[in-house]
Amino acid sequence: MKKLLVLVFCLIAAYGSLQAQHKTRILFLLDGSGSMYAKMQNETRISAAKRLLGNMVDSLRNVPDLEIALRIYGHRSPSSAQDCKDTRLEVPFAPDNHDEMLGVIKGLTPKGTTLIAYSLQEAAYDFPKEDNVRNVIILITDGLEECAGDPCAISEALQRQGIILKPFIIGVGGDPTFLQFYDCVGRYFDATTEAEFETILGVVVSQAINETTCQVNLLDINGRALESNVNMTFYDARTKRPIHNFIHTMNDRGVPDTLTVDPSFVYNIQVHTVPPVYKEGVTLIPGRHNIIPIDAPQGSLRLKVDGVTAYADLQAIVRKRGETQTLIVQEFNKDQKLIVGKYELEILTLPRIYINIAIDQTKTSIITIPQPGKLNLIGNQEYFGAIYQMKGNMLEWVCDIDNTQKRQILTLQPGKYKLIYRSKRVTKTYMTVEKLFEIQSGGSTHLSLF
Repeated sequence: MKKLLVLVFCLIAAYGSLQAQHKTRILFLLDGSGSMYAKMQNETRISAAKRLLGNMVDSLRNVPDLEIALRIYGHRSPSSAQDCKDTRLEVPFAPDNHDEMLGVIKGLTPKGTTLIAYSLQEAAYDFPKEDNVRNVIILITDGLEECAGDPCAISEALQRQGIILKPFIIGVGGDPTFLQFYDCVGRYFDATTEAEFETILGVVVSQAINETTCQVNLLDINGRALESNVNMTFYDARTKRPIHNFIHTMNDRGVPDTLTVDPSFVYNIQVHTVPPVYKEGVTLIPGRHNIIPIDAPQGSLRLKVDGVTAYADLQAIVRKRGETQTLIVQEFNKDQKLIVGKYELEILTLPRIYINIAIDQTKTSIITIPQPGKLNLIGNQEYFGAIYQMKGNMLEWVCDIDNTQKRQILTLQPGKYKLIYRSKRVTKTYMTVEKLFEIQSGGSTHLSLF
């Protein structure tokens, strides 16, 4: 009893003054199946569970912002009945229900089978619906599912719906190989002796009570935590399911803001910069403030058109240099933050413009392209044809002309071009026509097709 009190209240004292506590609700889900009569070291599993859980309940009387409840399974029907619905909320959440819970624990007589999945499913209804409350299940058991249920699926569904945080499981005198079965359900602790059970129970309750916080330091090229204002996704490293999303924020002291997170997961963190950066396998120390450094140095890219632009919504494809994947399609006359590095731009003009650029820390790289000109194609019928750019003695395709229109206007970059076309009406190849023309910035070129 003294050991539990010291462990729980030392942690509360250490971290309670540093964090604004939300209300926490802990549901103890206790195995009341017949196998709990098996011996641990000096006493039966059920005897140790009743004694240590009773001591823990008694020690939690004066813990602020905490409510507890008790659900038991396998305690009403004999094992021969294989009753897979034998679970009941014996003590619901309420202030000052500790004496009631102690009485139920004291009078518990194990009987039946192990139905973990159904008990977890029913436990979802045990928590009152209330915002800003941390709902925690602590499962104390000595066995595996015996009712063909899927505890993993139930646990993941409850977490995904935001009903509970990731459960804690204390395996009492069980097989250490149980870890592989319970890893998908929650955070598993193996207690083979009464002393281990006492210590683990204290640690688990302390982790459940004390909020775990962290700050993500998005580091610039010099290792300073100055980057901010970008979304971060915390994924469960095992299931790849997103657990938290946060827009990174600097607090009023100019340092990364403090986040409250569930420490029972191993996280893969994605920072949604362009391109995104990742940090995998992040583990947090429960009940403490954790600092997570992630390299995310950024500069900016600004795209401009020289002079008065004739482009309505000009854009550029941004790729990492030497790669084919599109990172972003950036609009002109807007700044876009990019991770420091080398990039290639494909500017969606006619013809395309390709530019290699480097993004440096905090600086804005400005790319300015020439002001385009206009090409007015004037015809008296419809034509097949295309425009080519002169590259020495070679022709490079720029675009096809619209063979459904007699007249059209095209916006082209300055340069020398050739139009090759023929009328849709003619049936002779030799009636193909070639015309050279030049586009100047801000100018207008008229080309007659007849």
